[in-house]
Amino acid sequence: MKYAGKTFAILIVSLLLLASCVSKRKYLDSQVALRLSKSDSVSLARKINSLQDNIAQLQQQIKELTDANTNAQAKQSQLNSQLSSSKEAYQQQQQKLQQLQSLLDQQKQKAAELRKKMTDALSGFNSNELTVTQKNGKVYVSLSENLLFPSGSAEVNAKGKDALSKLAAVLIVNPDISVNIEGHTDSIPIRSKYPDNWALSTARSTAIVRILVNTYHVDPAKVVASGHSQYDPVESNSTPEGRARNRRTEIILTPKLDELYKLIGS
Repeated sequence: MKYAGKTFAILIVSLLLLASCVSKRKYLDSQVALRLSKSDSVSLARKINSLQDNIAQLQQQIKELTDANTNAQAKQSQLNSQLSSSKEAYQQQQQKLQQLQSLLDQQKQKAAELRKKMTDALSGFNSNELTVTQKNGKVYVSLSENLLFPSGSAEVNAKGKDALSKLAAVLIVNPDISVNIEGHTDSIPIRSKYPDNWALSTARSTAIVRILVNTYHVDPAKVVASGHSQYDPVESNSTPEGRARNRRTEIILTPKLDELYKLIGS
């Protein structure tokens, strides 16, 4: 019995010691597991913080890209508006140019028709006495001194009046024509009742105006007279032939330009 009791006591002690070892191992294992868990928690927290920082950076980048996109869209909208305005202005300009070209073509056609009328009306005079030309939408009737005036005089002779009567007949039936009469001389100083070539050229142009207006009833509101003396020659004054061509009266005829000036002014 004593032996059995002793054995039983040893068994109990052994079980207690074994239980104690097992508990200690479990405790140590749990401590290790806890430390690992804490370490993992710290690492996870760091990753979370890093991810949050990345998210914040990405959100900032998204905001910047969104702002940039908004600005780009606004700029694109502005450019589209400017482009639309430019296209509209270009179309208007093209339309205006077409209208201007059409008016210029009409002006050229009117001048050509007027030139033909003047050429036909003055066909009885030779080229040494007068010429009819067309330039820049205007018709130029150039009459020589020999046809119109005695030398150094502003008194229109009979043949000159005949030419002016034929010219006036065309002007009467074409009232929308402006008439500019220019007197021209050569460079030889005048020796007559006129103090200089300025006075002679002006006297000649005004003498023609009076005949057109008073005798042939051309509208005076459409007639302008001017004297250019020797300062607008068509030939050199160094030869007798050149001086003879420079002694002339030019009657410049301009078809009505109201519509053209209105378009240019707009």
